[in-house]
Amino acid sequence: MAREFQRGHKARISDLTAGTDLYVGVQISGPGLTFDISCFGLDAAERLSDDRYFVFYNQPKSPEESVQLLGPQAGDTESFRVTLDRIPPQIHKLSFTATIDGAGQMSQIGPGCLRIVAGGEEVARYPFDGTEFSTERAVMLGDLYLKDVWRFAAVGQGFDGGLEALLKHFGGEVAEEEAPAAPQPQPGAAPGFAPPPHAAAPPAPAPEPPAFAAPPAPAPAPVAPPGPPAHAAPTVPAGVPAPPPGTVPPPAPAPQGAPFTPPGGPFTPPGGPFTPPGAPFTPPPGAAVPPGGPFTPPPGVPAFPGQAPAFGGGAVLAPVPPEAGLRAVLTKYAEAPVGDRWTEQNPQLVRATLTKGANILAKQGSMVAYQGDIDFAHKGSGLLGKLTGQLTGQGMSLMRCSGDGEVFLADEASRLFVIRLQGEQLYTSARGVLAFDEGLETEVRRIEGAGLPGGGLFSMLFSGTGAVVVKTRGVPVVLPVGPATYVDGNAVIAWSAGAQAVTTTSVRLRRSGYARQSSEAVNLQFRGAPGNFVVVQPFEV
Repeated sequence: MAREFQRGHKARISDLTAGTDLYVGVQISGPGLTFDISCFGLDAAERLSDDRYFVFYNQPKSPEESVQLLGPQAGDTESFRVTLDRIPPQIHKLSFTATIDGAGQMSQIGPGCLRIVAGGEEVARYPFDGTEFSTERAVMLGDLYLKDVWRFAAVGQGFDGGLEALLKHFGGEVAEEEAPAAPQPQPGAAPGFAPPPHAAAPPAPAPEPPAFAAPPAPAPAPVAPPGPPAHAAPTVPAGVPAPPPGTVPPPAPAPQGAPFTPPGGPFTPPGGPFTPPGAPFTPPPGAAVPPGGPFTPPPGVPAFPGQAPAFGGGAVLAPVPPEAGLRAVLTKYAEAPVGDRWTEQNPQLVRATLTKGANILAKQGSMVAYQGDIDFAHKGSGLLGKLTGQLTGQGMSLMRCSGDGEVFLADEASRLFVIRLQGEQLYTSARGVLAFDEGLETEVRRIEGAGLPGGGLFSMLFSGTGAVVVKTRGVPVVLPVGPATYVDGNAVIAWSAGAQAVTTTSVRLRRSGYARQSSEAVNLQFRGAPGNFVVVQPFEV
């Protein structure tokens, strides 16, 4: 029975089949759409460094025939034969893509799939349809990639642009088509433009390469014969009565654009006439002219500091750089390549890859995203565990994450670190733990000390093989344990199992470092052989 994948699912090929000679089929269709289905052979940097490993309709196989285009068959729109044992070492990924040839977008496609068949039996299937896309014209369907061993990933990532844009995305070069040569006139061909028959033009001599010369002046336009003036007679507005005899008519209005002169003569405001911003500065009468002449701001510069230039004043907007495009900006935040079970996506986000039967426990509310078929359930600790947590302060509210897919975990943008144990032990504080493999053994241990409320402090001991994700506020420091290593009990995150922790108190430290508090400071003194360590965060919980 084929294993069904969802977008983002990944698996080892060896978990799907023992074979290495695979059939990869793609089923995709849409009303009125034509598709180009291709395979890109990429190097370790996910670039098409060798064009011979771009397998498509014009190049149906790679040099050593490790990837071959088989054509439509068995209900598939396109199919490939992939022989993993014959793929050269410089090829680390095979990316199977589909692009629309012509107009259309991926939201128009119907239900389709990418499937893998080994030995005549379908072992993996990734179904998809148009609801997963919008205006994209290409889609990266799935990858066969080398990470220690060959693996399969259901990608389902839409891409704007057609096959050429996808080729450029992978670093390939698109061959420019040569422009067709201009057709030479043939004897007996249809004549071109010619003047009317009444003015026969002499045959034009054979054209010669013209020397440089100014273009001929245009012929003067024919002058029309003079006619009667359009306004020979005066125009009298209709309906306006003539002034009575002896009345002096008012002066005609000034023509449009002439300066306005108020009654009584020109008006000069106090301080002299107003000079608009950007105009040359003219000093008042009697003032000395500055050396170099009057100051004039350069073109495009506002007259006052901080003032935006006037609209239409010649300001030219810089073009948007290509690196500011939507996908170019978001590319640097793309999901990190698949590592092992735990991957640090960035300093504040960790990704856990889950498979059936390999569960993790995580702090409740720490899941920020997930892909695949994941189930989240509350992890109860029983009455004894709850009582222990209340007494020791090391109780944890956990959820069990199980299924097949990926879970992204974070906690208030704290810095996260994945510590992998190989049959080792690690002490931590419960408040410094974000998640861990369920297969690890956990135990609450008491830290010896005198004069403390409750008789001491407590820590959590992790044992076995697996990973623990610890969180810190800020960048921590790892201190080697020496003969006199003291750490604030509220700042310690984790320490090696070989280091012995003993609680101490210091009234002097609390009074000098925290003048407004009178309670005693609880410190941890660490002792141990060389090679032991303690992790301290720059923050007190």
